[in-house]
Amino acid sequence: MSVAAPDHGVHGPWSPLRVPMFRNMLLADVVSDIGTFMQSVAAAWLMVSFGAGPTYIALTQTASSLPFFLLALPAGAIGDIVDRRKLILFTETWMIGAATLLAALTIAGAMTPWLLLACTFAISAGDAIEAPSWRSILPELVPRKDLAAASALNGIEFNLARAVGPALAGGVIAAAGAGAAFVLNALSFVAVLWVVARWKRQPRSHVFPVETVTGATLAAVRYVRNSPDIRGVTLRSGIVMFFASAILALLPTVAARANSGALGFGLLLGCFGFGAIGGALLLQQPRKRLSTDAVVSASVAVLGVATAVTGMFRTPATLGPLMLVAGASWITFISLFSAMVQTMAPDWVRARTLAIFLLVFQGGLAAGSAVWGVVGERAGIDAALACAGACCVAIAGLGLLWRLPIPPPDVSPWNHWRMPAVAGGVELKLDDGPVLVTVEYFVDAGNASAFMRAMRKYEHVRRRDGAARWGLYRDTEVSDRYVETFVVGSWAEHLRQHARLTQADRALEERVYALARGKPRTRHLIDARSG
Repeated sequence: MSVAAPDHGVHGPWSPLRVPMFRNMLLADVVSDIGTFMQSVAAAWLMVSFGAGPTYIALTQTASSLPFFLLALPAGAIGDIVDRRKLILFTETWMIGAATLLAALTIAGAMTPWLLLACTFAISAGDAIEAPSWRSILPELVPRKDLAAASALNGIEFNLARAVGPALAGGVIAAAGAGAAFVLNALSFVAVLWVVARWKRQPRSHVFPVETVTGATLAAVRYVRNSPDIRGVTLRSGIVMFFASAILALLPTVAARANSGALGFGLLLGCFGFGAIGGALLLQQPRKRLSTDAVVSASVAVLGVATAVTGMFRTPATLGPLMLVAGASWITFISLFSAMVQTMAPDWVRARTLAIFLLVFQGGLAAGSAVWGVVGERAGIDAALACAGACCVAIAGLGLLWRLPIPPPDVSPWNHWRMPAVAGGVELKLDDGPVLVTVEYFVDAGNASAFMRAMRKYEHVRRRDGAARWGLYRDTEVSDRYVETFVVGSWAEHLRQHARLTQADRALEERVYALARGKPRTRHLIDARSG
């Protein structure tokens, strides 16, 4: 495993910038993100210039978001298995090629609406494969105490690009056409390629057998399904994004209706980005007085109101301030959701957990963009925006169903289990299995009810970390004897279980053991047909 940068002692909002590699990546990322936003604006405006309706225009955002829905999960699995540096280099090269093709076809006059959607999808596919790994390398670059500050700086960087990129794209499109903006986007990937190529990443060491892509993917789904906090935040973000997507999906049509041109559209997106920067900088103030749930719900409600009233305005002068408010609300709930998922996932599954979060998040964005584009086509832009905004306000109350865990759990490793013993005459291969593990407890009658409640919670830990089946049985002959059983797919997967317990699991396990008499006895049984 890679080791993070050394601790510098004093920790503040700018302290991650003292780490040269983090600083270089941040600068390269802002160049690349500016190019990405330029490409998004140019693609949307080129679709407008084709005379396409709201459905096609909204589909440009769907083409950008859909790859995250389709590819994020396997991308996260790959990012937890292979060298993340090499994966990033590969995806950056892919995106340079796709962006160059898009620019060449546009300049040659050979571009069509469907070809534009295909090229946009291809570029976004590279980003989707790279995104989980890119987000997961942060703990390798800065000390743990600087992670929150580093995440905030990444948010500011992204929204600075969101502010500058669209405005710059508007000027470039007005002066030289969409093809020029596509060329600049292709060049912007070179910055990240150069910085990552110079990164001397420490090789990862694996104490336990490396997972396969299929096994890693299934492990990620299993982990999130049995982690109620992560599952709640992820589902909540997807629902919010389905309705929140309307404002960005329909903004090109709103700008065209206001006769603001490509420059005006870029400036409106720039206002959205500057609003997001302001929201990121001011985010700490309300969090000192309000709970995280309250801040998230308020930001979603404000975004809903801003979305609903967008259709009422017809000039850039009135739409600009509204985009500032929308951008600030947007970044507030996104940054809190993203940071929460990062802190709740341990290192071994972080890229995959983030991939599932991106899958649901971007899936909501892609589906919402397509749906609101169709609604805008058939019922009108004003009706679509008003409906989406009203729904945003209504779902602001989701915090009552899915409370955010405050403070986040400590997911640092707690590897205290003794490795299973293997008798001299037994030869095991890593892929042998399945493996049946039994744990025997003796529980006094007065503790039985509390023991059962604790074990129901412990079931989620067993399943989350690898158990395919789980059960708890009471002996009919010895009334105080209970046997826990769980089945793991292979011997290798069980060995990995020993490294997956976290400090947050410690209190639960100690509670289970405290309710039993003596030390529980564990046995490991391998399928007799193995080998």
